[in-house]
Amino acid sequence: MKRVFLCAIVMLLQYCAFAQAQKPFAIVIHGGAGTIRPGMISAADEAQYKQGLQKALDTGYAVLEKGSTALDAVQAAIVVLENDSMFNAGKGAVYAANGTIELDASIMDGSNLNAGAIAGVTTIKNPIMAARKVMEQSGHVMLARHGAEMFAEQQGCDIVPQSYFWTTKRRNAYEKQNETKGKKSHLGQPGNIDEKYGTVGAVALDKQGNLAAGTSTGGMTNKKFARIGDSPIIGAGTYADNNSCAVSCTGWGEYFIRLAMAKAIADRVELLNMPVDDAAKQMIHDRLQNMGATGGVIVLDKNGNISLQFNTDGMHRAWKKSTGESGVELYKQ
Repeated sequence: MKRVFLCAIVMLLQYCAFAQAQKPFAIVIHGGAGTIRPGMISAADEAQYKQGLQKALDTGYAVLEKGSTALDAVQAAIVVLENDSMFNAGKGAVYAANGTIELDASIMDGSNLNAGAIAGVTTIKNPIMAARKVMEQSGHVMLARHGAEMFAEQQGCDIVPQSYFWTTKRRNAYEKQNETKGKKSHLGQPGNIDEKYGTVGAVALDKQGNLAAGTSTGGMTNKKFARIGDSPIIGAGTYADNNSCAVSCTGWGEYFIRLAMAKAIADRVELLNMPVDDAAKQMIHDRLQNMGATGGVIVLDKNGNISLQFNTDGMHRAWKKSTGESGVELYKQ
């Protein structure tokens, strides 16, 4: 009898381990949306964008595969993009009107709704790491500018001179835009020659069934008066809740703030029982479109369902699921 009981216990443990191993996990990342069409960038740049997205994707997926948290995966993937000067977050971020680089980031844990954000910082090498420190080591959700930098330094985040973020490509874009000041662009910004929203983000689902989301950006080229967009605002540019989904946004931030874009998608999933793709389509192709604004979102729910919706010509995006499904794309299909 004792042997039968022990066998039953062993079988139960094996079943639990098998069930745990079969739980879906996934990560989705984006590197900005906007006027991104084939032929607009060189073949070399296109290859670099894809390589950067693939590296971030593989980095985040490896974190999930070994059983670590969705938060860790989101942070790891975004750090890769912040360190890649092809993207507008961290190194290679766009210039503000005053000639400086001002960075924003946020992160959220879907298991407990904890969140952290920083805004308008100029010396933090990896803003997403500082945002997580705000979430875990302070009693606040958002810190801004010099105060955020002081806090980040106290928490051991890497502090770098402004020159670390500079690239010739971004400087040339800034100077050219100033030359064409007063012209209205596709994005509704005077002389925005980039015609691409500069944001990176990630959403992840781990083996424990927890969701997380994060977003990091250098904002819009030539932004004025310490402008803050949606990226560091919980519920606008970033949101995660195990009861609904994880969302990261890229687009015309003023409109994403007005629509509370990320939370609006999550509410549709939770309260109206909408599939994530339907919720994202409604917000991007109906609500945002009707306001005359553009952008995109990546969304992931607790079952591993994903949505990549945008109303621009393209959105840099990549995804990988434990089912084997994966991809890296730049343009509208």
